[in-house]
Amino acid sequence: MKVLIVGSGGREHAIAYSVAKSKRVDKIYCAPGNAGIGLIAECVPIGAMEFDKIVSFAKEKEIDLTIVGMDDPLVGGLVDELEAAGLKAFGPRKNAAILEGSKAFSKDLMKKYNIPTAAYETFDSAQKALGYLEGASFPIVLKADGLALGKGVLICNDIKEAKDGVRAIMEDKQFGSAGNRLVVEEFLTGREVSVLSYVDGRTIKTMTSAQDHKRAGDGDTGLNTGGMGTFSPSPFYTEEVDRFCREHIYQATVDAMAAEGRPFKGIIFFGLMLTEKGPRVLEYNARFGDPEAQVVLPRMKNDIIEVMEACIDGRLDTIDLQFEDNAAVCVVLASEGYPVKYDKGFVIKGLEHFEGQDSYFCFHAGTRLSGEDIVTNGGRVLGVTAKGRDLKEARENAYKATGWITFDNKYMRNDIGKAIDEV
Repeated sequence: MKVLIVGSGGREHAIAYSVAKSKRVDKIYCAPGNAGIGLIAECVPIGAMEFDKIVSFAKEKEIDLTIVGMDDPLVGGLVDELEAAGLKAFGPRKNAAILEGSKAFSKDLMKKYNIPTAAYETFDSAQKALGYLEGASFPIVLKADGLALGKGVLICNDIKEAKDGVRAIMEDKQFGSAGNRLVVEEFLTGREVSVLSYVDGRTIKTMTSAQDHKRAGDGDTGLNTGGMGTFSPSPFYTEEVDRFCREHIYQATVDAMAAEGRPFKGIIFFGLMLTEKGPRVLEYNARFGDPEAQVVLPRMKNDIIEVMEACIDGRLDTIDLQFEDNAAVCVVLASEGYPVKYDKGFVIKGLEHFEGQDSYFCFHAGTRLSGEDIVTNGGRVLGVTAKGRDLKEARENAYKATGWITFDNKYMRNDIGKAIDEV
């Protein structure tokens, strides 16, 4: 079986790692991939948004399954293009990927189908949004409607911050066209938890929980990023929380999308806030989280190809989804200055320490080959992941492993998973 993975980050490396474990797979390609993915797959120089080239390549190589990892090509309709060419693809079609592609759509969907979320208003003009803020309570959350690499969310503590935020998003276009519309949302407090799930249009099977760390600095300070580290499972995701979410959120979302004529097949990522009044949906994503995939997929016992094909064929109810009874922690090694400005091209040393390991992983996010060296090529460079019998052991192992890697400009948070000490 030949598999093509579309994407170039740590998420796609984690997917490639899982695909490579399948006994059914003979050959893996990745477009465009990165230096780490290139160790287990053949990387091809095709961009994730070059749909015609991806379809042509998949037909030429007789690809049996294309896995679309990234949000942009999903929202842009790559799965539709592949299916129109008679090719099998994993991921939601364009009309379902809008669940992530438009925050206004997802908020309206939750309101219509009584799925618990924060109160909100949507605006198409900066002036109307600024007027609304005059009577708002603070803190308040501003969200660019479209895709913004996980960074289009501003938490504003007072009216000045909020007005500056509206202007930055809607007038200065800090996040490009993603800020053409704006969602102004009630600020919720509590523990954040991420739950990934497989969906086949009707049936949903949730994976083990995880918890991300979005802010750039220790103590949740600094700017929002694509994610600086994560751990799985979350000790705050209790059986009681799970029961509530299954009854009021998970299946309700799948049923709502089907009722809207947008049946969802692929991955739904539920970003949850565990408030005093119960769990609330903060956001949906239409693909594996990054870096959540890096702690969830290494703990999955199932053959990922069998699960994905069951989603495509509408028989997910036949799959017994299982995860190891352990824990994993991922610490992102980034470039100093991320997410604003940073230098690239520094040689990475120490990667050989991860070879042959089954409890330590180094997932590449922003790397490339330069001659015989692997060098930094992005803001988030590597995701160092380690397993352990419990979260504390996994955290110790992950931070130990970060010491194996060196490169100039290396930066990381030192408190990933610190919240588990409070349990």
